[in-house]
Formats: sequence, C-alpha cells, structure tokens
Amino acid sequence: MAGGNLSPRRLQAAYRAGVFPWYEAGEPILWWSPDPRCVIWPEDIKVSRSLRKTIRNGGFEVTENLAYREVMKQCGAPRPGSSGTWITDEMIEAYCHLNTLGIAHSLEVWQGHRLVGGLYGIRMGRVFVGESMFSTERDASKVALVHLAQCGHYRLIDCQLETEHLTSMGASTIKREHYLHLLNEYGDFPVEQTVQLHSNSA
Repeated sequence: MAGGNLSPRRLQAAYRAGVFPWYEAGEPILWWSPDPRCVIWPEDIKVSRSLRKTIRNGGFEVTENLAYREVMKQCGAPRPGSSGTWITDEMIEAYCHLNTLGIAHSLEVWQGHRLVGGLYGIRMGRVFVGESMFSTERDASKVALVHLAQCGHYRLIDCQLETEHLTSMGASTIKREHYLHLLNEYGDFPVEQTVQLHSNSA
C-alpha cells in the first residue's frame, strides 16, 4: 500500500490492522504487513551470561519516555554501510505526537548522563510493536530489549522483520494470520486515547 498521511488516527488504524509505515524521504508513504512476522515472546528472551553480567555491573540505567525524541533521532542517525534512513523528520514529528498521546513509547539506556542506547515503538495493550533501536555503547540496545521483555507489561513484542541480531535474542517468526489473531486478543489502545484521536485528528 502507498499514500495517505501520518495522522494519529491513520497510524492508530494501521497498527491495529498489523500495518506500519516504512519509506525513505522523497518516496510516497509505504505501508507494510510482512508475512511471516518476527516476534519475541517475553518469556523466551535470551540473556547470555555476558549480557547478564553487563546488566548487573555495566553501569547502565534504564528509563522510560524520558527522552523520546532523542531516541528517535539516534535511531535515525547515519550508520556504517548505510546511505540514508527511513526515520525522516516527518516520521519523528508524527511519532512524537503519538508519544504525547501515550501511544508511542521509548526506553532509554544511560551511562551516567549520556544516552547510549534505547528503543521506541507503539504500545497496544499487552503488545509492544518495536520500531527501531540504537546503541553507541556495546550491548546498550540489548539492555533496553531485555528490560522491555522483563518489565511484565507485555504478552508479545512485535519485531516486524527478522534479523540475525533479533534471532540471537530469542526472536522467532509466526504467520501473519496468527499475529493478527494475537493483536485482536492482546492489542488495543486505551478507550480514552481512541476517543481523543477520533474527536481531534483527521
């Protein structure tokens, strides 16, 4: 699918249907619903011995929604071997708006006063739809992911697309039909958010 806009109402409807935007600057807005879908069952998160030691003794502190915009900007920063980013200024503004509505959520990993890692995504009831993560210190993004899996809030973490890194952390794939069933069972926006979006957003 292509076109449309990134209004809160449209984004909410898309995520509820298992669809997310993914495109680069200069392209029309492209909408995706991959099959199979990469997910992490929180109870299956893999924490290696070295990562467990890092979590315990690495001097990292994890916060929630303390620096949402900065996490998005860091996730969209240029990376080795990449010529661009899909996290455009338009995406940042749209998702920061969702953050003010309590729909988009971030985890930040700090080392002292430095933001060294984090992730962001969409909260849908007991489902967290992960969008991107970053790390400027070794294992910082893994620390954020483990915190997300072990916080006790979610039955499912949606990773969207499979990568070797995610598989090493315990991710697996399920059919899109199964994913949509899980969204129907566990994923929803709070009633007050839905009412606000339907009354105030195009």
